[in-house]
Amino acid sequence: MTEILQWTTLIVCAVATLVRIPSTLQGRNRSLFVIFLLATAAAALSMGPFYLAIDRAVGGINIANVLLRLIVFATLFLVALRVSRAFGAADAYRLISGRFGLAMLGLFSAALVTIFLAMDSSGSSLGLAEVGGTSARNAALLPFYWAVARGYPVYVSLALLPCLLRAANSRLPSLVRTGASLMAAGAVATTAGLVLEFTGPAFTLPRLVVNNGAVVFYVLGLGMVWLARVRATGFRAPGTSSTER
Repeated sequence: MTEILQWTTLIVCAVATLVRIPSTLQGRNRSLFVIFLLATAAAALSMGPFYLAIDRAVGGINIANVLLRLIVFATLFLVALRVSRAFGAADAYRLISGRFGLAMLGLFSAALVTIFLAMDSSGSSLGLAEVGGTSARNAALLPFYWAVARGYPVYVSLALLPCLLRAANSRLPSLVRTGASLMAAGAVATTAGLVLEFTGPAFTLPRLVVNNGAVVFYVLGLGMVWLARVRATGFRAPGTSSTER
């Protein structure tokens, strides 16, 4: 079940990336291609074979986990910029790309790296599953690491959620409303993932379902909005010039 969920997430992200290649080569909507490419990289790094191969290649000290988290940060930052512009959500845009938003990104990124460096992370371990048991210091620091790793995605998701809900309940084209609904589900799933991160082993499968679901919802939602633009290039979201942004 676990592998099915992970492979499904990777395939969805990879297909979305491949579909965007022709337009990207023509210089159109390159940011969307970058988002899908980063999501694909994150999905791959979440899987054992890819994670272990890459991490061992760079020293076997779980740098791949930090890389994965920073990729997630970058992906959601770009998603938030694109969505807030597309739906004319000036409030969300300020929370993400304004001084406070950029400070939050820098703070979470710095905290993530700092906590990681404070741990003894030797020995490649997917999801840092074996790191906590190697020392009392690691056991004490690991919950803070996961709180920071999930914290920024939750911040971004909560900043976006109001404009996504407004779009989902608007009179915009049905594909756009469906895309907004899917991304809203992704935002909710991302927030739920933070809560599930601190549950016991009994919640491993629900945690995996929620975390992978968040990625799929965001990717499919963005894809729906892009498809709406393809079908009706004249669509213009409130407060923007076009969804091409």
